[in-house]
Amino acid sequence: MCRLPVRPYVRCVSTTPLSDNRGPLATAERALGPDLARGLMLLFIALANSHYFLSGDSVRGGFPMDGSTLDSAVTWCIATFVDGRAFPMFGLLFGYGVAMIVRRQAALGAKGVRHLLWRRAVFLIVVGFLHAMLLYVGDILAAYGVLLLLGAWAVRWKDGWLLGVAAVIFALGLLPSGDSMSIVTDPPDPSMLPPDLLTMFADRIVVQPFIMLLGPIGFACPFLVGLWAGRRRVLERPELHRRLLTVTAIVGITVAVLGAQPVALMLAGVTDVPSHATLEVIGPWHDASGVLGGFGYAAAITLLAARLGTPGPIATAIAATGQRSMTSYLSQSVVWTVAFTPFLLDLSGSLSVAGTALLASITWLSTVVVADRMRRAGQRGPFEVLVRRVTYGRRVAPALRSVRVDQHPPPIG
Repeated sequence: MCRLPVRPYVRCVSTTPLSDNRGPLATAERALGPDLARGLMLLFIALANSHYFLSGDSVRGGFPMDGSTLDSAVTWCIATFVDGRAFPMFGLLFGYGVAMIVRRQAALGAKGVRHLLWRRAVFLIVVGFLHAMLLYVGDILAAYGVLLLLGAWAVRWKDGWLLGVAAVIFALGLLPSGDSMSIVTDPPDPSMLPPDLLTMFADRIVVQPFIMLLGPIGFACPFLVGLWAGRRRVLERPELHRRLLTVTAIVGITVAVLGAQPVALMLAGVTDVPSHATLEVIGPWHDASGVLGGFGYAAAITLLAARLGTPGPIATAIAATGQRSMTSYLSQSVVWTVAFTPFLLDLSGSLSVAGTALLASITWLSTVVVADRMRRAGQRGPFEVLVRRVTYGRRVAPALRSVRVDQHPPPIG
């Protein structure tokens, strides 16, 4: 019996025995919430990444301080709603996706799920390394790969361990940190704006391993919570978890907005730079509240998806982008490379904060248009195809297809 939600008068016919189909979910089986969340958060990823290329006489937290009032307003918005908030949500969705893989493989009676996850991890590390060397040194794919190498052991942990370890990591992130001084002394790293190709490779081969190995520390808490939520299908069945999602959305986003204000107001030039001791406190607050904000965003978007019911063309296009999130993410880096690299367009000293935000928004919108056209053509993203082939070890055909068998309604009675 077909388990897909089908349109009236449409019957699902299996082209491959379900027990033999160990590949990814068919598009028709995917829930709207997670895909819509990924698609929307790619806009935040674009806004978060692009401003770090900007240079000027005085730069704080990746924001030049000599801009207009509009630039200050945009800086406040990005520091409040974007920086340190989008990546935790992606970490949550990454863990959620891993839980879905594990659950699906278990339901199909497949063995060796940990090796399957390790293949996926190695692929992410390789692609992430090439991405960092050729396009954007601040790559997160390799960090996700390292996280999955270790996190593959956590997929069998009991719920208490998942949430307990996540809570400990979150609490450690609240501790005062000397790294917070980078908020006030943070010009673009030389590896981001190399003067030539040789310097680019020489600098990035040193910087990239640190990002790859230290990045999982910041993603570990959301990843573990995502594993827990994925086991319960919280984002796929919002009607069963409405209270949890509502509380998470309200509390998470509220805490994230309030926790961001000391840093956001300082970066916007509204308040003066505080003492070193104060910076060591407000920096971790900004990041830790952002983790809760990432959870809140995921919950709020899931509730929005449930309210939409049948998605319209805009929601469908954004969800298509979320289904092709790796391809869309890498496409953004092509724009940053062309726009900001000194031996290409070299716009890091020319664009304002507001202009860069506009560029990021247009870049994201372009990926939405392309992803929707791919959806209409029935095409997956090229990097999504690659990761699936590597993960599952073979070219996987769709398990089920919908076939219209009756053009007329059945008789009544």
